[in-house]
Amino acid sequence: MDDTIHAGTDTDSRYVVATYRLRDRADTLEARAEGIAIGLTIGTWTDLPNARKAQVAAHCGRVEGIRVIDEAAPGGVIAEIDIAYPVANLDTTFASLLTTVFGKLSMDGEIRLQRLHLPEDLERAYPGPKFGVSGVRERFGVYGRPLVMSIFKACAGLTLDELVDQFGEQAAGGVDLVKDDEIFFSEVHASAAERVVAYREKAREVAAQTGRETAYAVNLTGPVHQLRDKAKRLAELGAGALLVNVVAYGFDVLADLARDPDISVPILAHPAVSGALYGSPNYGIAADIVLGQLMRLAGADMGIFPSMYGSVTLGGEATEQLLAHLRKDGVHRKVLPAPSAGIYPGLVPQLYRDFGIDLILNAGGGIHGHPGGASMGGQAFFDAISAVQQGQSLQAAAVDKPALAAAIAKWGARA
Repeated sequence: MDDTIHAGTDTDSRYVVATYRLRDRADTLEARAEGIAIGLTIGTWTDLPNARKAQVAAHCGRVEGIRVIDEAAPGGVIAEIDIAYPVANLDTTFASLLTTVFGKLSMDGEIRLQRLHLPEDLERAYPGPKFGVSGVRERFGVYGRPLVMSIFKACAGLTLDELVDQFGEQAAGGVDLVKDDEIFFSEVHASAAERVVAYREKAREVAAQTGRETAYAVNLTGPVHQLRDKAKRLAELGAGALLVNVVAYGFDVLADLARDPDISVPILAHPAVSGALYGSPNYGIAADIVLGQLMRLAGADMGIFPSMYGSVTLGGEATEQLLAHLRKDGVHRKVLPAPSAGIYPGLVPQLYRDFGIDLILNAGGGIHGHPGGASMGGQAFFDAISAVQQGQSLQAAAVDKPALAAAIAKWGARA
């Protein structure tokens, strides 16, 4: 049931509008909504003298809509409430945005931030992607097909020579990018700078045989106050991209990196810790806001998120909403999506259908677990891409492509 109790009609560019899904008594929804609008902006209204009311009126939130979507839910009705927050209350940081629309409210029982609408003028105040889809393609020289990215595995505890060997095996498969594992923080055996230099040398060595130089997405780690300088240094040394654990560090950290003109490499956003925000259907913040809308505003050029195919998944509807944020026409460049977990060569036709060509085929086990090793694992993805582009089934293509044949034998193939 969709039973509109109250709806406003005059929301404009002066307001951010947040939509919440909550459970409450039907007869208290209007009071609850008013309490949110005032409580997250000016704190109180009824106790203010008239002169003070006039002074703070421009900073007061207002109720835009109340809709009952399930009146038979146990423990009260399920409703959606739209609250408009004055842009004048914000300072264009993500800290101010998130604290305003969901700060103390996030602790007020069963309530979830479902949607967030920002006016274009406010969106422009955030950096957005420096490269975006077209810039990433230009940088890596990849056109007319998805990018292929291999995930570095078994990093911790290895010497630099061992890491270089592992990088070289992945690069030999022709992958466009090799990214660090997001949990690789230790620099006891090899610093990020040493890895960037050594991997680039190895990439050039491999490229002499393959004709393609693989880029390296290095995990940007360390104290927050050192990240910008470290990012600049890694870019200067030849990093292909920067991997950033955005939710763990904060969206404002990503925005700070994206705004800096001297950090001249694309940023690959990792979703680590984000499940703590979106994991419950009744609490937290919707996944498409966290991994789509905010990531793009903050400056991610490429965005990793759980695919629809693995054991960790967002589901089809959430994925569609997330993609809508990454790809919508707007004030910022579009983001290249990188669905992750459960990606293997036999899935490539399905990935084309679900995402088109503007995506990253991001594989860990689907490359490293190949019976012929990581180089054949990467090759199997390119064999699958070639088959799809030629309108050929993977099984038919595999007849004379041993890497793809072995991948299908191990993991199967979707038609």
